[in-house]
Order: sequence, then structure tokens, then C-alpha cells
Amino acid sequence: MHRAIDRSSFGWIAEEANKGGKMANDFDISELRRRMQGAVAALKQELRGLRTGRASASLIEPVHVDAYGQSMPINQLATISVPEPRVLSIQVWDKAVVAAVDKAIRNSNLGLSPVVEGQVLRIRIPELNEQRRKEMAKVAHRYAEEARIAVRHVRRDGLDALKKLLKDKALGEDEEKRHEHEIQKVTDEFVAEIDTALSAKETEIMQV
Repeated sequence: MHRAIDRSSFGWIAEEANKGGKMANDFDISELRRRMQGAVAALKQELRGLRTGRASASLIEPVHVDAYGQSMPINQLATISVPEPRVLSIQVWDKAVVAAVDKAIRNSNLGLSPVVEGQVLRIRIPELNEQRRKEMAKVAHRYAEEARIAVRHVRRDGLDALKKLLKDKALGEDEEKRHEHEIQKVTDEFVAEIDTALSAKETEIMQV
């Protein structure tokens, strides 16, 4: 089972939204946009890791391998391809790290069991039944809602910053209203992006 099903990803999505965020004593629309984008990017990575019945290179892209004394993304150690609709092929470039790649995939909690053939690892993706597809869709919806909440938290920070600036007479009421509208426009933009990502993933999950 995918790691993200066993934990709430909200902490990570919220962390991405708040990474490098300023305190509510200044206003910078580009900073708010960057933080909202962080939440959306975190959501998309979580959605890529939700296993469907079809093979996709993005399924194992989040996997990191302990190799050469460091943790490395699997795509820096191998070529990932999809020779069949439900088969992944991982061509490891260095024979010395084949075992490490195999171990990393097995320990990733993705529920995948590679078959090692020399420097090639083949993974057959088990087909999902209807109940499992519905479970995956619910998880995707939960991730999307967590991302929306994170985006709204960023909006709140922006509005709080404007209120403080208004109170400190650093800007006028007309300017505050203009910036409020700007914040809402950016918020709506990222919420729409979240909805689009969810819809695409749900279609992918439910496709037999």
C-alpha cells in the first residue's frame, strides 16, 4: 500500500505551502503565489504516488535509493519505461546498485515486487478491483481537500498582513480592497488547479 495512505499528508502539503512564508506584517503577492504553488506541487506528487491498475513511470519516481553513500532519486540511477500497460521496466545503469534499487522499491510501501533480470527490474502492476478503486478515489479527494485548506491558510495570512498594514496606516482602504481582490483571484486560480488535478486522477483511478 502506498505510504501516503498510512499517514496524513496534510502536514507535508501545509509545510510546502508555508515554506519560507513571511509573518503577517508585510504583503507580497508573489510570495503568496509561491506558497500556494508549493501546496499544489505537493498535492500533485502525492497523487502521482496513488497506484492505479495501469503502469506509469511517475509511480516510482518518488522512490529514493541509498547508493554511492547518499540518497538518490531512482531516475538518476535507471531508465524507467512502460513496455506494457501494466508492466514497468527499470533499466539500472550500474550493476553495483541493482540490489539497492530493488530494496528501495520493495521498502517504498507501494506494494510492488520487482523481478530482477540482470540489470533490469520488471514490475507487474496488479489490477485493482472496484472497491480498491473507490478507496483510492477517496484518498485522492482527501489529499485535494488538504491542499485547498493549505491554499486558504496562505490566503488568510495575506489578508492578515493587509489588515495590519491598514491598521499601521501603511496603506489606504482602497489599496487594501484592491489587494484583497488580487489575493482572492490567485486563490481561485490555485483551487481550480487542484480541482483539475483531482478530476484527472479520479478518471485515471476509475478507468478499467
